[in-house]
Amino acid sequence: MSHISAGTDNSLLTSHRINTHMHYVSGTSEVEDIHVFFTDGENVTLPCNNASSDCTSTTWTYYGEGYSKPEVLFSEVIKKNDIERHERLNLVSDCSLNIYKTTKEDYGLYNCWKNVNGERPYTENVYLHFLHVSPPSTQTEIRPGSSVTLSCQLYSFDRHTLCIRGLKLVWVNESGVDLQTDSRYQISSSPEHCNITLTTTLLNEDNNREWRCQITEGTDVKTSVSYTVKYLADSKMSFGSLLRVIIIIVEIAAVTTPTVILLQIICERRAENKRRAETPRRLSDTYYNLE
Repeated sequence: MSHISAGTDNSLLTSHRINTHMHYVSGTSEVEDIHVFFTDGENVTLPCNNASSDCTSTTWTYYGEGYSKPEVLFSEVIKKNDIERHERLNLVSDCSLNIYKTTKEDYGLYNCWKNVNGERPYTENVYLHFLHVSPPSTQTEIRPGSSVTLSCQLYSFDRHTLCIRGLKLVWVNESGVDLQTDSRYQISSSPEHCNITLTTTLLNEDNNREWRCQITEGTDVKTSVSYTVKYLADSKMSFGSLLRVIIIIVEIAAVTTPTVILLQIICERRAENKRRAETPRRLSDTYYNLE
């Protein structure tokens, strides 16, 4: 499980990832679809099964949303350095593709092409899906009595059909109970865009409360991202605490001020006595000099 800071506020986002495998046959060649779910900052591994031992016949390509043609990432174990994220990519010994410190820009369709003994290339489609919860824009909104809206979005190469095809986004509480059943929460979903929002008014007891957005297929949870409420009062001094500090300072001042004044009077009197003692001596010295 990884912990991710929610923007600039003190709320906590957590997530975990599960791989899902789907198989189907297209024409005379078998194609395997592999679905990998991830969140920001994770390290993920995209498998390339049945590849040759030295990976020389393996090619990895990437097809992102809006791409007109695939982007070659690795070809014959040679990494393409002209791609923007090449430093975060690594080919491992079994020809799987490692992506370090993933970001939203990494989601999309990855293809592992294998050409064994000159036969028709065998390919695996690896879909990388990014699940993300957008927290409130500023920490000042996180306080009792304020209305908060959390948006949960699955970014996917085929998200326009993914949630319609059987996957479902759900907001649940810490016990896994669907928040749709609680009238306190307003839940709005858009399956065609794989998006679901949660809106509620915060209560005093919501501090440290966790809400979790999860994507499911039937009763099977594929992955989830959690949002934990953290009130501003936890990280900054409350008004009551500040008032107590001010009272203590005033009380200390009330005790120390007379002492300071007394010391000042004593010092002034000592200085005056010293001046008086020195005056006759100076007059005597003057008279002696005149003689």
